[in-house]
Amino acid sequence: MGEIAVRVETEINLTEDGEKVGKAVANVFDNLSIEVTTSYNGSVLRAEAKGLEALVKFRNLLSLDRIRDAARRVFLGGLRGNTIRFCLNKQVAFAGHVSFCEEIAESPLGPLRVTIECENPPQLIDWLAARTA
Repeated sequence: MGEIAVRVETEINLTEDGEKVGKAVANVFDNLSIEVTTSYNGSVLRAEAKGLEALVKFRNLLSLDRIRDAARRVFLGGLRGNTIRFCLNKQVAFAGHVSFCEEIAESPLGPLRVTIECENPPQLIDWLAARTA
């Protein structure tokens, strides 16, 4: 699969606890370096990690939640060149599960926007969400 870079970005609204938002990200991905910067309507959390080990927890959650086929469709739909983009529901991530969502209006507190870059995305997709049927 070659080099893998994982990036997660989300807004921390004024009504949210920044530590809980960080926990939501950490519940889904491993080995992230997290940075929070101030924005006009709260803060922005940016997290980055390199390597396949950052995705092991995510892969396990996809299997545990039995959503590998749905995940595979989302990954293929968000595939552009060497980049896979998708959004996750922040509240569900805080609970330690995975739920895909649209970027706008589907997640009341805003989504976790995830970008994965790698040399061989189809191979990574097969590893993350192997076909079940």
